[in-house]
Amino acid sequence: MTKPIPLHPNVDTQFDLQEARIDLAAALRWAVRLGLSEGVDNHFSMAVPDEDGIMRGKRFLINPYGWHWSEITASSLVLCDEAGHVLAGENTVEDTAFIIHSRIHVNVPKAVVVLHNHMPYTTSLTLLEDGKLQMVEQNALMFDGRIAYDTEYSGLALDVNEGDRIASAMGECSILMMANHGVTVTGLSVAMAFNDLYYLERAAMFQVLARSTGGQLRSIDPEVVARTRTQFPQEMPKLAARHFAALKRILDREEPQYRQ
Repeated sequence: MTKPIPLHPNVDTQFDLQEARIDLAAALRWAVRLGLSEGVDNHFSMAVPDEDGIMRGKRFLINPYGWHWSEITASSLVLCDEAGHVLAGENTVEDTAFIIHSRIHVNVPKAVVVLHNHMPYTTSLTLLEDGKLQMVEQNALMFDGRIAYDTEYSGLALDVNEGDRIASAMGECSILMMANHGVTVTGLSVAMAFNDLYYLERAAMFQVLARSTGGQLRSIDPEVVARTRTQFPQEMPKLAARHFAALKRILDREEPQYRQ
């Protein structure tokens, strides 16, 4: 058992490397089940503390190059540093994944976990002119004020400047909708980030379906939106913990090898 390491002062928890591997593997396995994966592309990552126990975003776990998410196990995840050196594991990291994830981990202190994918409904919104998630439905209200919109698509992220640009586009938000590309969701834990990823796709799905009818989206009173915005921060950590624990229980019964 690895000894827990205190996290960055902003993170009120203890860090256990093996548990981090298990959680990240569980998130990847569940993303496949939910239809949120794409071939062997897209990546989930989690920053780990440096040897002095400080979380600087310079070392992180990430899924290996060329592996389908349904194959991922805790031990198959790659531990690498900000320069791209593999510190643990026999696998490698895909170039664009390294650029996007490493620069967000380094530049966005609260991005302990970075989940980037092209999930269908959320990505479809990024293809629309002024394609934003509208605050017209309860799931969407979870994200009021938390989404940044990158309106510039610059091709494949193959250099550090592009990675820094993407990280800068996040600003103070935890989610980045990437024009003509996909979405990046960040969080302080795998449970919290994955819970956001799941409900963001649900919210986007409802809006895409509603728009497809040709009807007018029904608005919510601004005072109700504002009040709900203050309610969610109290509820989300509890929901995320319960949700992710349930997902891991199911995997423990049906795909226990993810822990290996």
